[in-house]
Amino acid sequence: MHDVAHAPHDESHFESSDAVRDIVIGLSDGLTVPFALAAGLSGAIASTHIVVLAGLAEIAAGSIAMGLGGYLAARGDAEHYASELAREHDEVIHRPHDEAEEIYEIFAQYNVPREAATPVLEALQANPEAYVDFMMRFELGLEAPAPNRAHRSALTIASAYIAGGLIPLLPYMLLQHAPATVALRASILITLAALAIFGALKGRLLGNGVIRSALQTACIGGAAAAVAYTLAHLLNAHA
Repeated sequence: MHDVAHAPHDESHFESSDAVRDIVIGLSDGLTVPFALAAGLSGAIASTHIVVLAGLAEIAAGSIAMGLGGYLAARGDAEHYASELAREHDEVIHRPHDEAEEIYEIFAQYNVPREAATPVLEALQANPEAYVDFMMRFELGLEAPAPNRAHRSALTIASAYIAGGLIPLLPYMLLQHAPATVALRASILITLAALAIFGALKGRLLGNGVIRSALQTACIGGAAAAVAYTLAHLLNAHA
């Protein structure tokens, strides 16, 4: 019988980092909101130039608002983590029995008996920093935020929003002397393609299915633009 060498087992899992999440947030809104705005204006006015100006103004305002929202959310997460970290440090020192019981409860969720968990508890008690880190992760489900996370989140979301928002406006910029409806048709094709590609990449990264994610993202963006165009056209007709 031949000896079979065991090849190392490499697992491939995608860990959705904060940066990827920020890019997804910025791009998805950047592709959808300016697209819907441009489509809505195209249903009310014929000037492509006005659509471009309004679209650029929306991208500027939207990127600032989205970036600020990302900054405040990241700052809130960091402040929450710091508050819980201080509380855990205090409890490890002043309420050791309660913390020990919480360790046993954590392991009980995985069917680990107290006798087997006791050596782990004793090892953690000998290293207070590791003890606190363990409780932050497994009791509270909190991870330490990266340094300067708030600033990076704001910049990433705002940049992704701008990049996404310029795509639906590109036909209007290149066809400023044509009627807005002509630019709208080109914008629809380009933006739906961009939404489908973005959705496919997101689906591949997150493991949600490439085709399903592409169709879902394109349909949501297309529906938003269709509603905006229809409402603007109807309101303009009754004005």
